[in-house]
This record gives sequence, structure tokens and C-alpha cells, in this order.
Amino acid sequence: MRVIAVPVKSLAGAKRRVAPELTPLERGALALAMLEDVLDAAQAVTGWETWVISPDEVVLEIAVHRGARSVPEEKPPLASAVRQVERLALERKADALAVLPGDLPLITTEALTAALRTLGPVVLAPSHDEVGTNLLLRRPPRAIPARFGPQSFRRHLDQAEARGLPAAVVDRRELSFDLDLPSDILTLLATGRRGRARQVCLEMDLRERLTAQG
Repeated sequence: MRVIAVPVKSLAGAKRRVAPELTPLERGALALAMLEDVLDAAQAVTGWETWVISPDEVVLEIAVHRGARSVPEEKPPLASAVRQVERLALERKADALAVLPGDLPLITTEALTAALRTLGPVVLAPSHDEVGTNLLLRRPPRAIPARFGPQSFRRHLDQAEARGLPAAVVDRRELSFDLDLPSDILTLLATGRRGRARQVCLEMDLRERLTAQG
């Protein structure tokens, strides 16, 4: 059994760094659209189960509606949510666990499949600035401790080195691009990527609004 776990924050606190350009309702809609893009990619990968862990009932309902496993988050922050899915994965005797953020609007099934097929006990996809970790794949699920947070990419590499495990790095824009800042919205719109997140941005006229404010 192999699992892709997608942690998602409460919609009420989603994407605060893009405020004040977006209202709380708009930020929630964008977060849900990105989640749907991630689920589109993850659920098309054969041989893997997709789990969504979140404290938000709307997010969990979407997961159920999409046929993913919904996991109510027991307590924040992200580190606790990851430990929770680790325990659940081990209880179900999973031999691989991939943690994938829910805010990767350029993700594709092809890129994700290639990353998941990368050999080794630890596979990492860094964020575009190589500070964060946008994919952490471990075989088995606790091959190294998860260290999400500041400088997580370097910390995961260090953990693998400390345990004498090779760490493969997957550098693909589809996985490295996450949406955190207003400028990221303009980047997404400029890509021409056909996805739910881009469509929501177009429907909210965000290119015009952000360009006018710039």
C-alpha cells in the first residue's frame, strides 16, 4: 500500500500572505481550487491512495466527494498533521508515504508520477527557492523524520545524510511552484496552465486587480 497525503489548512486561515489583495472568501475559493488541481493529479496516479488531512469540514467533504480518504486533523500545526498520517499509514502497513502540499497549481499527473517512481528511500521536491519541501516521499513512511517548516528542504537532506540514506531530488517546476504571494498569481496566469486555480483567478479578475494595484 502506498499513500499520497495532502495536508490542507483551515480555509479561514488560507493564503493570508496574498491578503489584502484577496478577501477571505476569495482566498478560500482559491485554496479549494488548488486542492482540486492537486487531487486531479494525485488521484490519476495508479497504485497510490490519496488522503486529505485537514481541520476544515468543507475540505474533508470535498475529499470524500472526490473519492479520497478524509482524515480529520487532530491538532495543528503541520508537523502534528504529518505525524498523524504517519501513524495511520503504519497502522495500515503502508510501505511508502508521500506528503504533498495542497497549493501546487501547476502540478500534473505526469510530473507527480515521475517523482513517485524515483528510486530511493527518500525523495524530495524543493520549493522554487529551495527553502521549502513540496514533496517528501519516504520508503518506509518514517525513513527519516518529517521536518516541515523553515528551511525544511535542507533539514530533510540533513536528516537523510545523518541516517546514511540517499536522498533523490526532483527538480520540476510543476512541483516547485507554490502560490503564496500576489506575484505568484500573476505568474500562474502567465503560464497559460489550464487548471482550476487559474480559472478561479481569471473569474475573479485578479490579473487586472493586481496589475492596477502594482
